[in-house]
Parts: sequence; C-alpha cells; structure tokens
Amino acid sequence: MDQKDIEKQVVEQYRQDENMMILVFAQWCVNQSLDPHNLYKRAHPDQPMNAELEKTLELTVPKKEAGDIDDDTVLGVLSMFGNSDLAMAVTEEIEKRDRQSR
Repeated sequence: MDQKDIEKQVVEQYRQDENMMILVFAQWCVNQSLDPHNLYKRAHPDQPMNAELEKTLELTVPKKEAGDIDDDTVLGVLSMFGNSDLAMAVTEEIEKRDRQSR
C-alpha cells in the first residue's frame, strides 16, 4: 500500500466515522422529539444546512423503534469530532428537558 492509498483510506474512515456521529446526533434528536435541523441551525446559524445531515435523516427510525441513546453518548461523539457548538445546543436541550421533568 503506498502513501496515497493510505491517505485515501484514512480520509474514507474519517468520513464514515463522521457519518456515524451525524447518525447518533440525528437519532438522539428523534428520540427526544427534537428537530435535528433546528438544533443544527441553532448551533451553526451562519452555515447552510448540512447535506450529510439531510442524507443521514433518511436512516433514522421512529422513536418507538429506536434504542436509547444516552445523553453522554451523543455529547461524547460530538466532542470527539470537535463539534462543540452542536454539543452546547444539545446540552441546552438536555438541561431544558431535565428542568421540565422535575
């Protein structure tokens, strides 16, 4: 395997991992009855809608069919990819949910 092949493989693996992060975020939103578009836009108001988010939303399942995604899991995955703005928006929603459930 030459250097170019290794670089392609690394880029492809990162892309796959990033898509998994988007799927975890999107499914967590569905599970929380939140709109992933609105949350993404709140975190990134100056960016156009993320095309990968659009594609990934097609892979989410209804809340009643989905397994639980722990809050710490979605926050950890977002942090792993340096998406602190989106992690902050998710944290705000978690805090709002927790206040309402008291």
